[in-house]
Amino acid sequence: MATSQKLTEHFLTCTICTEVFDNPCTLVCNHSFCRKCVVNYTKTRPEAISAKSLVCPFCNKMTKVSAPERPVEEWADDVKPIFIIQGLLDLFGPASKDTASCSYCREEGETTPAVVWCSVCDEALCDKCTGAHNRIPSLRKHKVIDLSGEVKVRRRHKVTCKKHKDETIKYLCKDCKKAVCQTCCTIYHRKCDSVVTLESEMMAVKTELVKIKDTLSRRRHKRNTEVQKKKSVMAEEILQHSQTESDIKSASLKAIQRIKLKEQKLLDELREISDKHIGQRQTLSQVRCQYRCTNNRLS
Repeated sequence: MATSQKLTEHFLTCTICTEVFDNPCTLVCNHSFCRKCVVNYTKTRPEAISAKSLVCPFCNKMTKVSAPERPVEEWADDVKPIFIIQGLLDLFGPASKDTASCSYCREEGETTPAVVWCSVCDEALCDKCTGAHNRIPSLRKHKVIDLSGEVKVRRRHKVTCKKHKDETIKYLCKDCKKAVCQTCCTIYHRKCDSVVTLESEMMAVKTELVKIKDTLSRRRHKRNTEVQKKKSVMAEEILQHSQTESDIKSASLKAIQRIKLKEQKLLDELREISDKHIGQRQTLSQVRCQYRCTNNRLS
């Protein structure tokens, strides 16, 4: 399913109608489109009509037609698709599947005519199952193709023109800086110098977005590096602060211990001096007392 979806989106989708190729043709520039789509686009380009050539909506390169005397509507009839496109369509397109009956109903043992084919689910659906399919939010934007070949099932995510409700926005007028539909191109922008398909601008926009993304990624990497450096410096400063605080406390404790030891030493010396002085005074008192006693006996 995933492979089929990717092949359909990238290789089997016409960039004009944004649908799976219907009777495709490949121009000399190797860009492929539905024959009806490239003919309708050529009709809007007077220079292509004058040159009796089909014009590529993607690169504007001209493809000479084999029978220019025929009506414009038949100019693309002899332009065949490259074998890779045709081979992929044969393998993964609606024609490669059993689209006669609904795939889901067939699993239930019923045979119900299929009306659409979902290129994402890779299944054919009847009216009832199509309704159930579209009621599931995750499936609503799947690309579905009307199997009758008469009416295309409109994709819900297409952007329609405000003036022409039945047409989708497919072109960009660079002069007016406005996205427009094919009818708007024909009526309002015929004199504009630069009208291109949105598909052709997507690569330039994607390239620019990639450049911006790379620039932002480099800036983010540089900013993250700077933040990491600042965090590292901050961590070192916090560590240094903690070490300095620890050193101060350690020095303070050592100073207190030295002061206490000095205090104890001074107190011991004071006590020793005091005791010695008191002892000397006591001895002197005793000597004086004996002297008085002796004097008293002699007198």
